Amino acid sequence: MTDPAPGFNFDRDIDRRGTASVKWDRYGDPDILPLWVADTDFASPPAVLAALRERVDHGVFGYTLPPRELEAEVVRFLGRSLGWRVEGRWLVWLPGLVSGLAACCRAFAAPGEAVLTSTPIYPPFLRCPAAMERGLQTAPLALRDGRWRFDWDALEAAIDSRTRLFLFCSPHNPCGRIWERAELERLANLCGRHDLVICSDEIHNQLLLDQGPHVPTACLGPDVAARTVTLMAPSKTYNIPGLGCSFAIIPDDHLRRRFERAAAMIVPHVGALAYTAALAAYRHGDAWLAAQLAYLRRGRDLVEAAVAEIPGVAMAHVEATYLAWIDCRDLQVADLAGHFEKGGLGVQGGDEFGLPGFVRLNFGTTHARVVLALERFRQACSARG
Repeated sequence: MTDPAPGFNFDRDIDRRGTASVKWDRYGDPDILPLWVADTDFASPPAVLAALRERVDHGVFGYTLPPRELEAEVVRFLGRSLGWRVEGRWLVWLPGLVSGLAACCRAFAAPGEAVLTSTPIYPPFLRCPAAMERGLQTAPLALRDGRWRFDWDALEAAIDSRTRLFLFCSPHNPCGRIWERAELERLANLCGRHDLVICSDEIHNQLLLDQGPHVPTACLGPDVAARTVTLMAPSKTYNIPGLGCSFAIIPDDHLRRRFERAAAMIVPHVGALAYTAALAAYRHGDAWLAAQLAYLRRGRDLVEAAVAEIPGVAMAHVEATYLAWIDCRDLQVADLAGHFEKGGLGVQGGDEFGLPGFVRLNFGTTHARVVLALERFRQACSARG
């Protein structure tokens, strides 16, 4: 097999057990292969590791401001990778994307008002409104012609006088869609007609396995930008989520002040090492990212080919992310996550995402592990009942 990622060793088997890893230390059984939570098993880019070592050698880790050079690097990075002309003053730094979701719920909906999202969806979208004492409204996505799409009638029907905010995921987690401009424009038009603020989670915007392009929601026009909070981070792209560095991009001054007031005294500051890693990633990570994408495409292809051969399961093509969303409804297994766990494979059940009968499998690991996982997946599908 030709190396799909020359210059970087993504086949390296790094033992993460015993490191307090959320992913690897979840299960008491060391024989369970954990491919559930969305972090990869790849070492971060060499430039990131070198920058962290240099910062650690400095020896002092006091409270840290967002470095001016990082702000400038993010602006340059978004310009060259997405064609988005962002101003530094639009950035609000966060220790994680979920805190941005919570701040949006708190900022743009009052108690007794509601937040809308489409299911299936990343689980914090479903939990944050209640945590902020706001209502949750959902509308299902539709699987048509082998592709996940918005159900426009369901979205319209879900909106009422309480709806204030739409939580949106682009590219989509867990469905792996790269939304097309026409879809985004129709969604923006719907939110504009109902005067909804849009919170657009675009954390996977650099993890495009197909051609794309990724269109930032706020780039659709000044009217859309004026009602949009975009959430991004280097964490998924460069596998540094444990360091905790994310940011919101909020072009509208009024919207940004509301967001900052909602986050004040609740959302902690970003740490020194997180800023250091983010700067190195955005400044020096392009070659590593390109190699990782080539490796992930091969992993995606392995998963799709295997699932196509297994009776009772199916999946839509993964256009972005390193997450496979697999339809297991025909297996007629009540507890899918528990069933696969018994077979030595840790996945997330669709009930957490608002759609039972599916599982999410993270193929952001070595190809050897992907092959092993797929064999266990096949055996578990055969062993149902």
